[in-house]
Amino acid sequence: MVVSLTAAPLLVTAIIVPLLCILLLPVGKRGAALLQRGGDGRRRLLPPSPRGLPLVGHLHLLGALPHRALRSLAAAHGPVLLLWLGRMPTVLVSSAAAAEEVMRARDLAFASRPRNAMAERLLYGRDVAFAPYGEYWRQTRRICTVHLLNTRRVLSFRRVREQEAAVLVDRVHATGGVAFDLIDLLMAYSNTVVSRVAFGDECSRSLYGDVDRGRELKKVFNDFEELLGTEPVGELLPWLGWVDALRGLEGKVQRTFEAIDGVLEKVIDDHRRRREGGPHMGTDEKHQDFVDVLLDVNKMDMDAGIELDTIEIKAIILDMFAAGTDTVTTAIEWAMAELITHPHALRKTQHELRAVVGTAGRVTEDNVDRLPYLKAVLKETLRLHPPIPLLVPREPSADTEILGYNVPARTRVVINASAIGRDPAAWGEHADEFSPERFMDSNVDYKGHNFELVPFGAGRRGCPGVVFAEQTVEMALASLLYHFDWEVATAAGRRGSPAGMSSLDMSEINGLSVRLKYGLPLVAKPSSP
Repeated sequence: MVVSLTAAPLLVTAIIVPLLCILLLPVGKRGAALLQRGGDGRRRLLPPSPRGLPLVGHLHLLGALPHRALRSLAAAHGPVLLLWLGRMPTVLVSSAAAAEEVMRARDLAFASRPRNAMAERLLYGRDVAFAPYGEYWRQTRRICTVHLLNTRRVLSFRRVREQEAAVLVDRVHATGGVAFDLIDLLMAYSNTVVSRVAFGDECSRSLYGDVDRGRELKKVFNDFEELLGTEPVGELLPWLGWVDALRGLEGKVQRTFEAIDGVLEKVIDDHRRRREGGPHMGTDEKHQDFVDVLLDVNKMDMDAGIELDTIEIKAIILDMFAAGTDTVTTAIEWAMAELITHPHALRKTQHELRAVVGTAGRVTEDNVDRLPYLKAVLKETLRLHPPIPLLVPREPSADTEILGYNVPARTRVVINASAIGRDPAAWGEHADEFSPERFMDSNVDYKGHNFELVPFGAGRRGCPGVVFAEQTVEMALASLLYHFDWEVATAAGRRGSPAGMSSLDMSEINGLSVRLKYGLPLVAKPSSP
């Protein structure tokens, strides 16, 4: 589970940069001097650091798309950089070799997380993804990998994925061949899959059965994901904390937290009431949802070492939502965008699909297992467009090193998965081109073994839900490509895109994940293989 490092709001830059340009001396040597002496008093070799501004450091360099700006900084200054994001020293990692040192060679040294104020507010300070390294994190991580996201459990949700992919196809059919934004339907697909897996079919129907109530809940969860990807200005620049109040951030956080907490409280209470008549309320283990499993953990796993109270269950469930909705939607939308932009790859993917599925009329997960080119398309998509391009920061508890550079304790370490995926040193001179063929007959994958491709991280803090995400994305992508031929909508059918555009606009916009700025305006034409 991963989250992006967010650039300082433009408001802050607009207010302070003109003032600070006339103050003091640039940051760089001054900031480095604060870190350069170790605990033994000896001078250490710190990573190179570009010139920055006083007080804000390098925040003004991040811009609207931090992953791209940081990639450019790494190209100019090297794969390991020291940056000052306001008051926070941050080491940026932008090469496979440096990432391997962080996530394999020195994985234990970098296994902890820095404090995240927004995660503490929204995730009760008891989730897994943002927890500091320690006994609580070890035990809750074990619960996630052993009980929630093991291979058997993920396979047990095949029914949900196939049913919701069929619903997605029906919704596309209902567009009647006119222009629409596919992203809206992709968000509904991923949200419903995760809701059914986390809450169960009955609770999901009660939550989303009413159209108005369902729309309200979707907005709440969208706000949750947006806030989780937001860095409060006061955390980076304490003297500008008033900006957060000015833009109403505190109120929005409180409203969103209370709304989500109310939903989760009701879901857990409903599960507990239904379980009073038996351990699985008439549901066999194969069809248990995440809430069922978490309520059972204390009874069936005496080695867990912790008591999962209601708060812990809520926090873990929210981790699943954060990791399983926005990022899944983003992966599908970029795969569709790249395929439509590259007609040869689109035709090749559809030919493979229709040859394997034939005239069966629907795609199953058995079919997906026999689609090597589709799997190569997903790998190539995640290489070029990791949903969370800047992985969740790590933080060493003691002084350590990356590629010979000293990294002082309590320094944020951010891995730029986007820069690594486009590094010519790893991918050749055509690293920016979309070419799924590079993964045919290749053993490189995104499951934490190959550090030139790390969209889900690796090591102790790698995402435990990789297989679940992979199967959720592949099922939707295969269904859309099997049942329909696709065209880019004409400019008249686009929502908010620049006038006169005749091809798909691949511009990005930053948030919890990096999405298509102008959506995915398409026309779907039913196909009969």
